[in-house]
Amino acid sequence: MDKGKKILLICGIILFLLGAWQSQKTVDKERKKIELPNVADLQNAPPMLRFTTIALGGFRGIIANILWIRAYDLQDKDKYFEMVQLADWITKLQPRLKQVWLMQSWNMTYNISIKFTNPEDRWRWVMRGIELLRDDALRYCPDEPLIYRELAWFYQHKIGQILDDAHQYYKKFWFDEMNRVLGGKGDGYIDLVNPQTQEQKTRAEILKNKYKMEPSIMKEIDEQFGPLEWRLPEATAIYWGYVGLKKAKDEDRIVLRRIIYQSMQIAFQRGRIIFSKADEVPLYGPNLDIVPKVNEAYETMMAEEKEKIDTVKRAHRNFLRQAVFQLYTHARIKEAKKWFDYLKEKYPDDVQVKGAGGDLDTFAIKRVTEAINENDMNMIKSFIQGFLQYSYLYLAYDDEQRANGYFLLAKKLWDSYQSRFVPGQKVERIALPPFEELNKAVLTDVLDPQNGFEPQLRAVLRTKLNLPPEPQNK
Repeated sequence: MDKGKKILLICGIILFLLGAWQSQKTVDKERKKIELPNVADLQNAPPMLRFTTIALGGFRGIIANILWIRAYDLQDKDKYFEMVQLADWITKLQPRLKQVWLMQSWNMTYNISIKFTNPEDRWRWVMRGIELLRDDALRYCPDEPLIYRELAWFYQHKIGQILDDAHQYYKKFWFDEMNRVLGGKGDGYIDLVNPQTQEQKTRAEILKNKYKMEPSIMKEIDEQFGPLEWRLPEATAIYWGYVGLKKAKDEDRIVLRRIIYQSMQIAFQRGRIIFSKADEVPLYGPNLDIVPKVNEAYETMMAEEKEKIDTVKRAHRNFLRQAVFQLYTHARIKEAKKWFDYLKEKYPDDVQVKGAGGDLDTFAIKRVTEAINENDMNMIKSFIQGFLQYSYLYLAYDDEQRANGYFLLAKKLWDSYQSRFVPGQKVERIALPPFEELNKAVLTDVLDPQNGFEPQLRAVLRTKLNLPPEPQNK
């Protein structure tokens, strides 16, 4: 090839590259207009990802599409382990595409975890799914509401609910993790907002760097929705919903508000630790102190939810029914009456209220009957705890007959629920704790100087139960 042809060829290549560059600029502008993911400038990306982005150029999309087709084929065949590697490749090709993060994390947390029978192995995959969203996806998609929603859902549903046979292990592991970083207190984040000691500074760094949670934001959430027990998964679910809500656009806020009020409902039902000891799953009870905040969350949701307002209203009405009954059975009659009157005012056509003739006592009795028939483990446990609390309250008031009656009612309710299980049957997922453990937890709770009965009642109760006097603070 002579020199002239080489020059012409080089000029042609240069013109071709200039044309491609100009075309890419036009494509990038159009992508920006329709808000398609752009991987041209990935901040803090690993070297391999930046190399892949630059080296493959426009071929990234073609290769990613081929991998997507293969991934869907593997999913149809339930080959989730193989999908993990494919999804990892896709995230390197299209790190700003939310679907790949959501699909991969869901497969790890739900589909792959249940392939194992050992709780430790299950938990390992659950946490891999959570870490994928928390540590990686949010690095590249920090303003994507569905990622925050999914992350909150994993804490609320996979860890917090009882559908997985290993749910008790998940709860215990998460409790231990947060118990350490929060210094053994449900509101231990307070010490970490402005840490003073080296030990507090170390724990604050762990909370921020490992769990990606800011103590100052936890404080904001507690002021708006609390007091929450931050060693429980529902509080973490609320955290991620709240953080996502601050970043979301108007049309995306509804999905995050839903995850918040749903998690608030669970925190109300079982959001307080009333007893815990090493090597055992903590014993939970209802967090009745947040009833006003849960109600406020529902009110806000109804004001903003336009399409499914009836669904939110039904959930709100059911919450009010539960709140009234829980307060009633935990000897907080004045508050129960307040919220019962609110229920009648807000939902005057409520069939349960009408069926009780508008009477609080009758309403409470009917709710007990319904709950027993519904076979709801968390609700039954709450009833037992409430009856035991009444038993100790009447014992302190020197009404032993009524105290014994409530104690026997609690024991019969426990026996009735547990009798439904065949001896030797694997029922850890839905069985109640031993009655003696429930009783001990309630007694510890009512004798607690900060949150228990009044000092005079505590003193009488200790005398009747032959317990030593309450230690005096020095």
